[in-house]
Amino acid sequence: MANFTPADVKQLREKTGVGMMDCKQALTDADGNMDKAVELLREKGLAAANKKASRIAAEGMVVSIAEDGVGAVVEVNSETDFVAKNGEFQQFVKDVAGVVIKNDPASVEDLMNLDIGGMTVDAALKEKILKIGENIKIRRFMRIAGEVSTYVHGGGTIGVMVEFDTDLASNPAFAVYAKDIALQVAASAPQYLNKEDVPVDVIEKEKQILMAQTINEGKPEAVAEKIVAGRINKYYTEICLNEQPFVKDDKVSVSKYTKDTAASLGGKIGIKQFVRFEKGEGLEKREDNFADEVANMIK
Repeated sequence: MANFTPADVKQLREKTGVGMMDCKQALTDADGNMDKAVELLREKGLAAANKKASRIAAEGMVVSIAEDGVGAVVEVNSETDFVAKNGEFQQFVKDVAGVVIKNDPASVEDLMNLDIGGMTVDAALKEKILKIGENIKIRRFMRIAGEVSTYVHGGGTIGVMVEFDTDLASNPAFAVYAKDIALQVAASAPQYLNKEDVPVDVIEKEKQILMAQTINEGKPEAVAEKIVAGRINKYYTEICLNEQPFVKDDKVSVSKYTKDTAASLGGKIGIKQFVRFEKGEGLEKREDNFADEVANMIK
């Protein structure tokens, strides 16, 4: 008996974009293990798992703001896109970000006990749930005190914050550069800052997958090793911010753009860290049709 269900096949297909029969076979070969099935599909060259591993799976919005040298990125989820476009909901999310900036809570649980407009965040959240009529959840946040640049894409689909080490903060040209880097993070979704930050086990797993993939392409093992070495270098340019091609000029890397900007402005610039939240990342999305639900309510 198969150790998976049709729903598992559907989930794997949505995660990888691979055909139904290939997903079913991968789950069969993996004895129902979803992660192993994804790995098997990648080895066959059928899935681009890196690009589709984190699918948008919930509604709501992400905000990213900075005040007086402190920045915050906050994600608050709702059930439908209608609520995400609600002005009161959007203001609530911005207000929560302001609470994070002001109080530096250690966790979402701590945040819920802080003051927001004369009541706790928890009480304000429950008030919004009752008023709006949907479940709303404060999912996560990140706060950074330092020289930061923030950016929000798509009305709250992606929120980015980047911290810099620089002596050029007051230079208007630096602000342009900093916004470029925030846009880079939003567009290219790096996972790490530098090559040195990538865990050894991540690279080893990638090498194993690329080796199996290359051998499946018919290459001899000795040749495959050289090909894999080249592909690992390309992998770094995909997942490491400083190694990525700059989005506005792909002939230079982000690190080169940073170095050139610092030299032209006569100062120091270094990227210290970045945060990128994508709305609904990793969450299960509602499968019901909201329009049908409304229609059923008025029958």
